[in-house]
Amino acid sequence: MCRHLGYLGPPRTLESLVFEGPYSLEVQSYAPRMTQGNLLNADGFGVGWYHRGRAMRFRRAQPIWTDRSFREVAEAVEASCAVAAIRSATTRFPVDESCAQPFRAGGRLFSHNGKVADFDGVEGKLRELAGDLSHAPDARAPVDSALVFALAARRWREGAALGEGLADTVTAVAAISPGRYNLLAADGTALAATTWGDSLFVRGGPGEVLISSEPLDDDPAWRPVPDRSLVVVDRADLAGIRITPL
Repeated sequence: MCRHLGYLGPPRTLESLVFEGPYSLEVQSYAPRMTQGNLLNADGFGVGWYHRGRAMRFRRAQPIWTDRSFREVAEAVEASCAVAAIRSATTRFPVDESCAQPFRAGGRLFSHNGKVADFDGVEGKLRELAGDLSHAPDARAPVDSALVFALAARRWREGAALGEGLADTVTAVAAISPGRYNLLAADGTALAATTWGDSLFVRGGPGEVLISSEPLDDDPAWRPVPDRSLVVVDRADLAGIRITPL
């Protein structure tokens, strides 16, 4: 359920990141190949990128293939670091723009591909772990992913590195709910992602890195990331993609 991708490298248009390739993120919204339990990812989408050091976003509660205006905008916007996501809404959570990811806090972008099992039973504990939500307004969105995001935002606020914050979050949430926790985050100079119950692939290229729920094309350079792993890469060493067990 849901699909996302992250990019770090030379400036590229959002159009090239989201719409290019035979299995682009747009194609994955209506013809995903590796999702679990759903046929469409048509309940919203979002793209986040960095402009002059600021995390910017475009989010909608409609299928990405229906928003022709966004595609025109995407042709004109370039980014050297970006996170994009398409959504398949979990039952009981609304199809609302506030639930579309990426979420944002303190200059970081965040996406959760998966679900919190038995959310009603663990919501109180998640809120306790998340603490004060005032530092991350997106954590108030009416969706399970918002509280997962809140935990990561809290860890980052406490000084954790980008990947460390995701790893700590997955460990904490998985301890109280056996869900699926593929998380993805960016801070403008680095990407981090986790696998926990869903697919993830990484591709390194000439001075760039792509992390995606599914390969965007048939390039043999795409590598599957083992389940229950953390992926970290930063701009200072784009060839140094680090994959470690969770």
